[in-house]
Amino acid sequence: MKDKKYHILIVDDERDICRALDFLLTRENYKVSTAYSGEEALKKFKEQRFDLVLTDLKMEGLTGIDVLEKVKEIDPSTIVIIMTAYASVESAVEAMKKGAADYIVKPFVNDDVKMTIRRLLEHRELQLENQALRQQLSQHFGCKDFIGDSPQIRMIFDLLEKVIPTKSNILIRGESGTGKGMIAEIIHCNSPRRDKPFMSINCSAIPENLLESELFGYKKGAFTGATSDKTGLIVMADGGTLFLDEIGDMPLSLQAKLLKVLETGEVLPLGDTRPKTVDIRLIAATHQNLEEMIKEGRFREDLYYRLNVIEIYIPPLRERKEDIPLLVNYFIEVCNQENNRNVHGIDESAMRAIMEYPWYGNVRELRNVIERAVILCGGHTITLNDLPDKIKAGKQFTSNTLKDSLGYYEKRIILERLTQYNWNKEEAARSLGIDLATLYRKMKRLGIESEKGHI
Repeated sequence: MKDKKYHILIVDDERDICRALDFLLTRENYKVSTAYSGEEALKKFKEQRFDLVLTDLKMEGLTGIDVLEKVKEIDPSTIVIIMTAYASVESAVEAMKKGAADYIVKPFVNDDVKMTIRRLLEHRELQLENQALRQQLSQHFGCKDFIGDSPQIRMIFDLLEKVIPTKSNILIRGESGTGKGMIAEIIHCNSPRRDKPFMSINCSAIPENLLESELFGYKKGAFTGATSDKTGLIVMADGGTLFLDEIGDMPLSLQAKLLKVLETGEVLPLGDTRPKTVDIRLIAATHQNLEEMIKEGRFREDLYYRLNVIEIYIPPLRERKEDIPLLVNYFIEVCNQENNRNVHGIDESAMRAIMEYPWYGNVRELRNVIERAVILCGGHTITLNDLPDKIKAGKQFTSNTLKDSLGYYEKRIILERLTQYNWNKEEAARSLGIDLATLYRKMKRLGIESEKGHI
């Protein structure tokens, strides 16, 4: 805290309050900016980022709630504190449900303001440090819990017991959000390589030229901008495990180079003339149909057989619903710890709605829903009111007409297939046996396009 100068934005249409808070917080060694309206605040926020926004609740034009919502859209990590008169405390509590970190009642006590701001900034700094530490540890000695007791998951655990001690390459298949990365880390941290690095990269998240540099590294002067040597992830994983997520999105040119590494045990950084010998265990993951991609010339068959020595398939959550109660209770415990909450469980109606929802986003989506419910829960038990509308709507769905029923299930099937193919509409249409134009018409009729961010 002492080494960093935090930037605070004060928003109030009463200029005297802005001046008083500016004076108070500047003396505390904060950098302070002021805005006399919500509109001015958002303009300043778009021009630069602030660590904390302290905004009045009731202002002409854009209100404090408006400022809160817009700030959180632009940068969810920004701390927002609401200032309000005593009579509007109930509104401030509602603001906290929308993402405000705390509220201050006017007329405020200077020491209370300073203590609240200091506490929230310290808490955020600690969260960022822990997040960075977890990410660093995961890159070197990753290990996570994978929750489930369904027959499908027990079969995966039985298979893991056999393959973990070996050196065989592994291909993990399953929809997005099923936990492919967690399985990869479990394999590594229980294997004889557990004391060596676990390096991972998502092949779909990085452009082709950068992906090659990240994987293979380069020598100084190999290309414009290469001002020093860079060690690639393949060399960094020597003796340990390299996890390539979404391997189906790796360009063909890099597939050929990766195949050579697997065949020879040697990697040649860009611009280097001497290959480096490496000993790695490769774990790859994909949600795509690699066999279909091979037929279409988009994935190398020889690389496929090198990767697919052992195949692990993680079924979607909707096919192993008996695991949902275990996951819900586990996520409640985790989210209690992360958010300093004290939620004891979930009531019957909420659990029933969760069990009936199709979970197109799988375990990742379930985790997000439970975290939201833990934060919004007004008591010690999650109820139906704490769940998103899309889950409550599924629970309450009834139809008296065949047309409505068919539309409901048609929408579910199309959403499921779009999610399976990572919203690649051409692949989704092909798998459904319809042309792309027909898919677009159905999506428009069913209102699906707007749902991508909610799956």
